Amino acid sequence: MRHTDKYRNPLVVRYSSDEMITLFSEDMKFRTWRKLWIALAEGEKELGLDITDEMIEEMKKNADNINYEDAIEREKKVRHDVMAHVYAFGLQCPKAKGIIHLGATSAFVGDNTDLTIYREALRLIEKKLLALMANLSEFAIKYKDMPTLGFTHFQPAQLTTVGKRAAMWLQDFYMDYLEIKRTADEMPMLGVKGTTGTQASFAELFEGDGQKIKALDEYVSTAMGFKNSLPISGQTYTRKLDYGILSVLSGIAQSSHKMTNDIRLLQHLKEVEEPFEKTQIGSSAMAYKRNPMRSERIASLSRYVINQAANPADTAAVQWFERTLDDSANKRISIPESFLAVDAILDIAANVTSGLVVYDKVIKKHIMDEIPFMATENIMMAAVKNGCDRQVLHEKIREHSMQASRQVKEYGKSNDLLDRISKDEDFGLSLKDIEELLEPRLYTGRAAEQTEEFINGYIKPILAEYDVRGGYEPVLNV
Repeated sequence: MRHTDKYRNPLVVRYSSDEMITLFSEDMKFRTWRKLWIALAEGEKELGLDITDEMIEEMKKNADNINYEDAIEREKKVRHDVMAHVYAFGLQCPKAKGIIHLGATSAFVGDNTDLTIYREALRLIEKKLLALMANLSEFAIKYKDMPTLGFTHFQPAQLTTVGKRAAMWLQDFYMDYLEIKRTADEMPMLGVKGTTGTQASFAELFEGDGQKIKALDEYVSTAMGFKNSLPISGQTYTRKLDYGILSVLSGIAQSSHKMTNDIRLLQHLKEVEEPFEKTQIGSSAMAYKRNPMRSERIASLSRYVINQAANPADTAAVQWFERTLDDSANKRISIPESFLAVDAILDIAANVTSGLVVYDKVIKKHIMDEIPFMATENIMMAAVKNGCDRQVLHEKIREHSMQASRQVKEYGKSNDLLDRISKDEDFGLSLKDIEELLEPRLYTGRAAEQTEEFINGYIKPILAEYDVRGGYEPVLNV
């Protein structure tokens, strides 16, 4: 049913994938709470507490059968979401009722669940990032030899290649991949730490047996798929972890924004264009327009993610002692929404990079408009070989270049620099001699080799380890 009378988050209804939305759903959250309670009970039983197999089986039987109505009614009375769900779970598990959440505090389920979900979300982002990297590597190799104008300050500079420019985008995403993989692989769990992180409640349960408490912490972490838990904490995990996660997401957003800004500029130049569907409308007023709307959407969402990274930084800085609650409302919004936005960014980017259109004739025209200026060094060297004076030629080229530039900028005429040089007897070169020095491939340096070396040495070994497409097909809702 469509609720048109209430605000609905555009990230959920318009941009993000069902897979990512599901990760941050209530079902995922509360099922993970119950998995944690089961892991805690199993560990406590194994370490000698009076917990039976029958209790644990009862909990497992109801792990995914969440009685939301009971929890909602209870929370109205007790004003505590964790205790409301402990109560609701207990209604379904009367034999285990007394041992659910035994020795734990709210952060046990809250923080450990958050980290579990964040890790899964990072893995999903990693998968989509690899698919984007595969697209860009294919594009870069395909166009590694195609000369194109390079730009510094968005002014024509030495030539590069279409593929080399894509490899620059790819290298940024490669750096993001390394960070996201490291963050996900090294993600620690909070573990079982108690009210102020001292594990005092568990010391009471296990009569001060520190080895059993450490074993319980390790048991729960392993059961939830983590390599380790934090060695030190207050009631919550250090909020620097949240900042690290959003820094990674911000990095992906930065790379995406840079790439799509370039694509938007290239589309303005009519050199490279994002895919445009047959029935797509570019403008409500100007039917001929082909706006780079997907790249613009990526840029828009990317700025949002980049700005969100300040939230966990501020939160980490202002936490008091072992625990305050001024982090909770903020992180419930800033972290999920950053994941949802990056998820959308990568889906759109995969769509864009799988169908980039390259207009080689326009690219060649732009090169030929500018290459007379870039070829002057080669022209001068050829003239010197014919016995001409370099110092004289250098000054002459400067003068001819200024006059040719004036013809282009002030009078809108063609660049006549080569014609001017060919008529200057001091150079001793015919127009045909000069034109032979204008092959664009002579001016791209090692762009093609750099592209191949980077992709073969850095990207292919990573992509070879994964089924990067793996049934993944980016779906755009709009």
